[in-house]
Amino acid sequence: MNILSSPKFRFTVSCAALLLVSLASSNLYTQSKTKQLDQQNQSFSQLQSEISLTSKFQNPFVAQEISDEIIGKQNAFLSQQNLLAASAPFAVIDEFKKYKFSINGSQVVTPANLPSSKVNFNQKDLLTVLVNTRKYFQDYSSADPDILRPGILTTQGVTVPDVLKTLDFMVAVLKEDIANKRATRLQDPKFINSNFRVIKWTAHNPKDKKQKQLRITKYAVFTHPGSRKKTSTFNTPIYSLKENSNNDKFYTRYTKQDVLSGIYEPGGREFGKVQSLAYLTRTGLEEALMQGTILINFTDGYQAFFNVDRNNGISYVRGLKATAQKRYWYFREVDAIKGYGHKIDAKISIKPGVTFAGDVLNIGLGKVIVIEHTKGGRKHLQMGVMADTGGAFLPNLYQLDFLAGIFKSQKEFGQNISQLPEYATAYFLIKK
Repeated sequence: MNILSSPKFRFTVSCAALLLVSLASSNLYTQSKTKQLDQQNQSFSQLQSEISLTSKFQNPFVAQEISDEIIGKQNAFLSQQNLLAASAPFAVIDEFKKYKFSINGSQVVTPANLPSSKVNFNQKDLLTVLVNTRKYFQDYSSADPDILRPGILTTQGVTVPDVLKTLDFMVAVLKEDIANKRATRLQDPKFINSNFRVIKWTAHNPKDKKQKQLRITKYAVFTHPGSRKKTSTFNTPIYSLKENSNNDKFYTRYTKQDVLSGIYEPGGREFGKVQSLAYLTRTGLEEALMQGTILINFTDGYQAFFNVDRNNGISYVRGLKATAQKRYWYFREVDAIKGYGHKIDAKISIKPGVTFAGDVLNIGLGKVIVIEHTKGGRKHLQMGVMADTGGAFLPNLYQLDFLAGIFKSQKEFGQNISQLPEYATAYFLIKK
């Protein structure tokens, strides 16, 4: 029998051909994703230079005009980028900038209008967070390229300059309205719909395809008693890294359980390498780690905020109980509640009631968000700024964390948040 006509030979050749096609397709898919991420990163670098130019002509506290020449160049570049972005799926990344999955933007963000209900927020507190967030862009866009990621709104043609224009306009409106002692126009849905693009955010939860509204979790700053020295009651430490820790990253070798075993205490193998800030109860430590900030009332009468600074490089594991988490944060004393920032000295000072924490890498820092929920048969709208983040949000296109306030206990916190929604419809506001 001719071997070429042999059924076994033909079957073998067919299998080999299928295998080659499969390998080639896989290789092309991987190259496509890599190229897509490279193109996005190149766009961020180019946008960085645009933001630097823009900041020279813009005051972060008032809306000012930029020269027509810069606007023309910027718009030409951004229009080209927007066309490319709209024709390609959005690549979602994790906190290590690794590709996770791609999604069509229209599944998550679509044009909409705000319902005709008053938008609630504290005017002065919102102004503070808007100003501080805008200033972060001006001061740290070169040092922190992550904030130049436009996020998934790029699929709706939204750019970082659009976000800055939104912040500037809102600051100007709030300042004018507060100076004139009147309710701000930003609480009027008609004014919002006339002056802003309203973009609805539909939740995308890979583990729950039926979820459409955003999950609204809540975080807080808790006040806790503490001691400068270790006692039988206050026996759980929080530490600060010394300046030379940037060069010797010894702290990345140790889990939270290692730290709490006493490696930094007298007699421990790393004693003297970190500075002891305070000693708390174990409950106090876990709440500080979970919330990111703690207000400590020391036994000597001193009171101060402490905020997370750097962690040991171990990822937060969703679903794992707090005491079993291996991620450990080192703290620094700060002068206010702190949100997002690439280093402790640069973090944004934030206010409760007008701040959201979310996925900065895939949504974008500085997005102004309104959440809508129904209470007592009436629609309620709440406005805030995405000026914070956390390990639970990388990546996360289905959840926001609302900064509820400063509380003395979990009971007080629970009573407060019982008035807030667990799920809500969310909208982005972008200046037209």
